[in-house]
Amino acid sequence: MIYWLYEQMLKRQLCVLPSQVCFMISGDDMAQAPDNLVLVTGWCNEVSAYIAQRAQPGKHTIQGLTFHISTPEPETVERYMPAIRAIGDIARLTLHEGEKETVFGSGLDVVVAIGQSGREEITTCIRKMAQEQVLPEDVDERLLESYLTFKYVPDIVIKSGGDHLTDFLIWQSVYSELFFSDVNWKYFRKVDFLRILRDYQSRARRFGK
Repeated sequence: MIYWLYEQMLKRQLCVLPSQVCFMISGDDMAQAPDNLVLVTGWCNEVSAYIAQRAQPGKHTIQGLTFHISTPEPETVERYMPAIRAIGDIARLTLHEGEKETVFGSGLDVVVAIGQSGREEITTCIRKMAQEQVLPEDVDERLLESYLTFKYVPDIVIKSGGDHLTDFLIWQSVYSELFFSDVNWKYFRKVDFLRILRDYQSRARRFGK
């Protein structure tokens, strides 16, 4: 009951939501609480619906959610597939496994990227440009971004458990707000997520300026 009241208080404090949210999940995180992927997706749907109902000027809903799972071992990935695919029951899931991409479901855009790194993504971009014989003088930020696998820019990147970030979205997240939660992924609660959303709206984003 106390947590429910606290959740309601936190939601009432929200004014602006991030458009794109990214969670960095380790292999240990997935081993401890794979079903939290669906829980967090549900929280995003819930808080977006809450803000939309209030319909005040300047409000924004969450448009996209990304989970990066840093566990490339095939046998490990297969073990978590039921939990990952369950996201498709409440959202539009795009699952990236290496070069393979699978899309199913509808609703909030949720991307699950397994075992990929930002350095690998940028290396792939350079290889593609070389294969297409792009001239060096034609290469700029806009062209490189057109070759990226993940073309969205996260407003916030969240890592639970106080662990370090991976280099996933290393290009796209250069101006993202970073949040490190002391709460381990296994114990990550809705109130922890709402606190991050509340703190996000209080930050003055400078985008490198």
